[in-house]
Amino acid sequence: METAWLADLQALAETLNFSRAAERRNITQPAFGRRIKALEEWCGWELVDRSTHRLKLTPAGELMLEAASDIAARLERAARDLAQIKAATSTVTFAATHALSFIFFPSWIQGLGHSAAAMPIRLLSDNMNECEKIMLEGRAQFLLCHYQEHSGIRLDMQNYRHVVLDADRLVPVCARKKDGEPLYSLSGTTGVPLLAFEEKSGMGRILAANLASRMQSLRLDTVFTSHLAMALKALAIEAKGVAWIPLSLASDETGPGGRLAFAGSEELAVDVQIVLMRPRARMTEIAESFWTLVCTRD
Repeated sequence: METAWLADLQALAETLNFSRAAERRNITQPAFGRRIKALEEWCGWELVDRSTHRLKLTPAGELMLEAASDIAARLERAARDLAQIKAATSTVTFAATHALSFIFFPSWIQGLGHSAAAMPIRLLSDNMNECEKIMLEGRAQFLLCHYQEHSGIRLDMQNYRHVVLDADRLVPVCARKKDGEPLYSLSGTTGVPLLAFEEKSGMGRILAANLASRMQSLRLDTVFTSHLAMALKALAIEAKGVAWIPLSLASDETGPGGRLAFAGSEELAVDVQIVLMRPRARMTEIAESFWTLVCTRD
């Protein structure tokens, strides 16, 4: 049996007319009739009641139509799944936190040279919680994130490897006065409005692991929470409070003429790493090639 015959039966069931069904299937009416007849011979039953002026399917035809619809749906799903498998095996897919997607990823990829630029790349940008979920579900081969060993990452590191790409710092910043001094100061002042990372976000976990006791002594008043470093930066610029954000994200506004100032001492900064993570299990050939490129890069 040819699967085209099943599509022929579906066209005939929809039109109840051999001529219109043949036109829909882009074949001549005689050829269409022969294919319906061939399907009937394969089934051993008449599928079309031709005894009346208006065509209709026989009970056997209705049964075969249901099977044809089911088979067509299964084949369509299989085609989509195969396309996804093909895309997955020919593409390097990254899960990356929002901040690194904007401030680090583009220049880093470009810096890897022509070999990396020639690879098909897909970037899934999200918060750390979702990036961890993406990795656990196998929807990406690599995770680009800020990392500290004791920051509560939700991946079993026994099952993952990582390489350090760069260093970064989480620094407290706030809006700058006209004289260049910070609008808020963390040197003993209480009641300073805090623009905080959500407690369970990646940055929130890192800050909690390193500054929990210090934050309590500062007695900050949390006025806004988010998992987006860029949102905290924007609100800090608008003089809404103090935010700990990556220096790599803040540096364009902390220099001369910038709108942000450091609100605290060096002791309140948290050193972090920018890392690329991957499963320890062997990945697709293109992903392994990319990993080798990264690890051998000077």
